[in-house]
Amino acid sequence: MNGARPIRRSQLTLSPLGHTWILDLDGTIVKHNGYKIDGSDSFLDGAKEFLDSIPEGDMVIFLTSRKEVERERTERFLAENGVRYGHIIFGVPYGERILMNDRKPSGLEMSIVLSRDRDVFENLRIVINHEL
Repeated sequence: MNGARPIRRSQLTLSPLGHTWILDLDGTIVKHNGYKIDGSDSFLDGAKEFLDSIPEGDMVIFLTSRKEVERERTERFLAENGVRYGHIIFGVPYGERILMNDRKPSGLEMSIVLSRDRDVFENLRIVINHEL
């Protein structure tokens, strides 16, 4: 594989600073194209519990390749399920998503990439380390 290596973890250890979560929607949090196939979205097993575990002060941004015409349906699903997020960006290209960030002088990595198999939510526990 060229580029960033996928990181597979069951525990995500983070600093006590506020975090920004940039999450793909289809195939990562909800069933890929479930809204088309089944007529409505459905969470992948464990995904809703993971979203609920994101610290309250953190920002959540969803990315999706869904067209803008799906905004109302998508936002209604998230609201009905009590999913907290700051932004949702529709019409994102199908290709790779690239995140570039700096590293703090202390050595704290300011970006983390987690690549997952489609439609499989691997258990991910968030741990805050106050020594970071």
